[in-house]
Amino acid sequence: MFNEFGAPVIECERKIYVRVPNKQSLGRVKKLWRAWLGSILSPIYWILAHRYGVPGLKLRIESALLALKLLCYRNAPISYADTYDLVFCPMDSVRYFEFDFMWQELSRTSFRNYLDISSPRLFPVLVASKKRDCIATLINPDVSDLARTLKLVKSAGLGSRCKLYDYLIDSAPFDAASFDVVTCMSVLEHIPEDSQAIQKMWKLLKPRGRLLLTVPCAAISAEEYLDRNEYGLSSANGDGFFFFQRYYDQRLLQERIFRITGDPSRLTVYGELRPGCYRENMESRRSDANYPAWREPYMMGKEYGYFESLDDLPGIGVVGMEFVKL
Repeated sequence: MFNEFGAPVIECERKIYVRVPNKQSLGRVKKLWRAWLGSILSPIYWILAHRYGVPGLKLRIESALLALKLLCYRNAPISYADTYDLVFCPMDSVRYFEFDFMWQELSRTSFRNYLDISSPRLFPVLVASKKRDCIATLINPDVSDLARTLKLVKSAGLGSRCKLYDYLIDSAPFDAASFDVVTCMSVLEHIPEDSQAIQKMWKLLKPRGRLLLTVPCAAISAEEYLDRNEYGLSSANGDGFFFFQRYYDQRLLQERIFRITGDPSRLTVYGELRPGCYRENMESRRSDANYPAWREPYMMGKEYGYFESLDDLPGIGVVGMEFVKL
């Protein structure tokens, strides 16, 4: 069976329904205490994470240097809270792996025209800061999130080289073969018609251009639904739940992505060593206003690791893929 875009209709093996708890807000005194504690403990956990070889730790330094630049030059107003996060907790959970996977490739690649599709704002800003000859185009349909990204872009002095648009990828009005590099970090899984999105990304790449993707994965595919509209872009199903994301297994990757792009030139799998730790961590971050975000790199070292293939995963992970358009 095929859908209207010519893609096979492949059903996920499982459906997961999650009720998101309401997180209590902290008072001013507790926020200040938490910030002080995090500033003391964050460097300690960062050092401890080196013992486990956690990926992406060097990018904490890049993020801190960016924060120092923002404080010194003040090109545009950015909150001290956002600056604090850049120094002490710029990434969470598997973002350490995802940032590292893409950063390694882009650091050794020359390119001019760069498109990022709704990745965490820090990553394309770091890329544009590092690659001073590139023109970066950032798209994100979440207008409020895009506004925060624009503020960071201006604060970093990148306004002349970064263009921001509130587009969905399937409606982005760019010419074919416009970009040397396209990055999309943990976004594709939130798009119901993911094959259509991949077709558009592939079309926008120049010949010999690179597409860098990360998506959540598992040995057996699944779809996750929340009882709230996380990004304001979904419609509720009959049970009042909204599609949130899918977890790709090897079969789903092949039918929804590789069928369009061909096999990846590089594929790396990183995931939980103990089944259930991802869920525990996610529930804590969603519900606990005192969640110690500064502990994340150390937690990743203890609970996560690299795997040879998706079939080896005991639970949930993330897969990083690089495709080269011939």
